[in-house]
Amino acid sequence: MDDLKAIFIRGSKYILFLLSFYVLGWGFTPYQTIFAGLVLGTTLSLFNFWILVRKTIRFGEAVVQGQKAKGLGMLLRLATAALAVTIALRYPEVFDLITVIIGLMTFYIVIMIDLLLQSILKRNNGEER
Repeated sequence: MDDLKAIFIRGSKYILFLLSFYVLGWGFTPYQTIFAGLVLGTTLSLFNFWILVRKTIRFGEAVVQGQKAKGLGMLLRLATAALAVTIALRYPEVFDLITVIIGLMTFYIVIMIDLLLQSILKRNNGEER
């Protein structure tokens, strides 16, 4: 589970960096609706990432203890995505729907890039053969 926590910490740092970039884009460019959508989607993406990590750790602990394992919070993550889309549809003058959806996918993209980078680093350090 320590690996999962390390992935979460690295991924959170990447996502927070992206969020700071989006906030700067919102503040200093004329594309405020686009960057506001990215901020909304990415913030809820970080929340979904946290939920997934927390539920996965609890799932693993339940399996190790031989207890019945609960779900991984898929319904809560879908509800969060539905909330983001509802907000974007309710306030189209503030949030761009397409960028909200792109923002919601951010943590999946960050995880894939992180796993690729970690794999390359391990291979270059000779840890994996």
